[in-house]
Amino acid sequence: MQIAGLGTLIGGINFLATIITMRAPGMSYMRMPMFTWTSFVTSAMILFAFPAVTVGLVLLSFDRILGANFFEVSKGGNPVLWQHIFWIFGHPEVYILILPAFGVISEVVSTFSRKRLFGYSSMVFATILIAFLGFMVWAHHMFTTGLGPVANALFSIATMLIAVPTGIKIFNWLFTMWGGQIRFTTANLFAVGFIPTFVMGGVTGVMLASAPADYQYHDTYFVVAHFHYVIVGGLVLGLFSGLHYWWPKMFGRILSEKLGKFEFWTFIIGFHMTFFVQHFLGLMGMQRRVFTYLPNQGFELLNLISTVGAFLMGVGVIAFLINVGITAAKPKNASNDPWEDGRTLEWTISSPPPEYNFKQIPLVRGLDAFWKEKMAGNKEMTPAEPIGSIHMPSPTILPFIMSVGLFIAGLGFMFTSDDFGNSFMNFIFGNYIVTGIGLAITFGSMLVRSLYDDHGWHIEPSELNEKGVKA
Repeated sequence: MQIAGLGTLIGGINFLATIITMRAPGMSYMRMPMFTWTSFVTSAMILFAFPAVTVGLVLLSFDRILGANFFEVSKGGNPVLWQHIFWIFGHPEVYILILPAFGVISEVVSTFSRKRLFGYSSMVFATILIAFLGFMVWAHHMFTTGLGPVANALFSIATMLIAVPTGIKIFNWLFTMWGGQIRFTTANLFAVGFIPTFVMGGVTGVMLASAPADYQYHDTYFVVAHFHYVIVGGLVLGLFSGLHYWWPKMFGRILSEKLGKFEFWTFIIGFHMTFFVQHFLGLMGMQRRVFTYLPNQGFELLNLISTVGAFLMGVGVIAFLINVGITAAKPKNASNDPWEDGRTLEWTISSPPPEYNFKQIPLVRGLDAFWKEKMAGNKEMTPAEPIGSIHMPSPTILPFIMSVGLFIAGLGFMFTSDDFGNSFMNFIFGNYIVTGIGLAITFGSMLVRSLYDDHGWHIEPSELNEKGVKA
């Protein structure tokens, strides 16, 4: 987790730097697509949230490997300190997961309603407000730890406040569809299904925000149901929507709409069967993290319904995988704008895109740049530069080798204190030999990367057959 967190942090910095410094000419912040905005805000959240869990994991490693006493009660440590450190990261992480899905839904709903996203500016500021408030609600996971009435009241209020910018987004999506020429493609079905499902998850979140009520809900299946309505009903539906929407752009092939709609209905019906009944199981007293229960408590029927729903969700996922397999056998015949209503710049280039993306950087003249050019009667984007050679980075296997080294080092740290029942394994793990080998591979790869000056390569204008900004 420490290694993955470091990679996420570096990735977030990369996205921030790219969006700040490499926007197309005319692409001001308030002309960026909503998906770009949500990615930007998510990256900023990563920048502030992940250092907290990094510190917590370092302290936990000290406890485990060096015998420190930050969190171990028997040595004078405090496990509630770990809860604070984890949830200061953990609750912003929920929004790090869901904000990109909000961006996907904004793009899909707008495209298949043939309308500009309603209240674009308010959507931007709602996204920023969600990120800001997301750092102020972590202790609502800890109402039962004895923080006291003042702390509980403050975190209750902050948690309820975060429903306001989320509600702004919900109504803006509905107003975008209102009066639009809606097409219910698979991507849009997942987007439309996302909205009421996420609202249900949000409503139960507000219920959990009430500290007295949370004392009853805490560690029951009510919390499990809430979490899955937000993450599966929010994030996963958003992922499926985005996959169906951008699949032709990524791979040049359109996924089957018939199979896609079968996938949608089986998945969403199965989802609600699985998790809706778990609200009632929680209210009946069924606890989390217990693998079996005594008979005759009234849990059996609802758990059976939940199990049937889980299998139905599995059928939906298998249908998606079959769809991918069938589509992969088809020729790459998707047009630049396969949905015919694309609004943003990715729909101006071929599907799949060439390795250099745009042969000429386009000039952006407004929000929904491609749609604006279409409405002006233009068949292609206006280039912001003449055709010239395009610089490309050289391929390298070094990052993969670095990741292998980090994996080996991580294994070494994890099993330092374990007894394998084998003298050789105990020796190489207990004396940090495995850890040392992994770190040597990682730092050796970094050294090679630093000392070898790779200038990349260029694609010359003679190799570019046609302009890359055609509409």
